Amino acid sequence: MSPQNPEKNDDKTPETKGRATPSRKEAQAKRITHSLAPATNREERKKEKLRVRQARGAVRISYMNGDEYALPARDKGPARRFVRNYVDSRRSVAEYLLPLLFIVLIISRITFLQIASILLMYVVFLGAIVEGFLLSRKIKKEVLLRFPESSTKGLGMYGWSRSTQIRRLRAPKPQVKPGDTLP
Repeated sequence: MSPQNPEKNDDKTPETKGRATPSRKEAQAKRITHSLAPATNREERKKEKLRVRQARGAVRISYMNGDEYALPARDKGPARRFVRNYVDSRRSVAEYLLPLLFIVLIISRITFLQIASILLMYVVFLGAIVEGFLLSRKIKKEVLLRFPESSTKGLGMYGWSRSTQIRRLRAPKPQVKPGDTLP
């Protein structure tokens, strides 16, 4: 209402709201939160973190076991599964490259063995490259025979990079043992 004319109501003048201002506690209690909103108290945050950790753990276990739904795009498909099994069913020089390089590093500290250790490192490294090239060709040939509709693009490099990893540290875990024959 206008102070000059109590009976005239301007749009510019606010009217009284007719109720008390709620306290902060009441206003916060009245707020409605979405179920996807972040937790507001410590217990809820702890429960949410635990739930997320358990979900991630379940997905990780599925990934390590090679379940198709849990694999990233680079590991999905029957051709990729075959390449993983093909690489895991055989031993390779590249598999021992990293441990051997560590040993060479230690041996190279001994002065009279430095040249021999460096030469050994280069021989093994060159052997791993040659083996990777031959492995890549074998993989592409086998994939074309077993999966004629599938593309072989990137499969050779995928197989070689898996063969350079230490067997126990490969992800997804090897499904076959060295020496096993593939169907």
